[in-house]
Amino acid sequence: MPHFIVEYSANLEPEVDVAQLCEAIRATAAKIDTFPTAGIRVRAFRADHYAIADGNLKHGFVDISIRLREGRAQDVKEAASTEIFETARAFLAPVMAHRPVALSLEMRDIDASLSPKAGTIRDHL
Repeated sequence: MPHFIVEYSANLEPEVDVAQLCEAIRATAAKIDTFPTAGIRVRAFRADHYAIADGNLKHGFVDISIRLREGRAQDVKEAASTEIFETARAFLAPVMAHRPVALSLEMRDIDASLSPKAGTIRDHL
């Protein structure tokens, strides 16, 4: 952990390099002490079917969910959420300047007793 899940409306693909957005989120997260580098996972999922606001087909969205193990102080989580959100907002600013896009982020704690983990990434860093 942490896992960053980016959901976005398909109509943004012609203007948003989603792979680069994922990399921007990863790079920012790697600089934040509360996110252990070996645990960072960023992935994106395109929503092909969606309806936004008044139904205007130009409307788009990007929603970022952050899942991480419990135990971090509230102020640490708030600061990390703000930093990731600002990275996404800056990345999307050129698109948001000329078309309607809803950007949102939510961080959720995961109960460690209900979330077993195994992996060898740390062995290779």
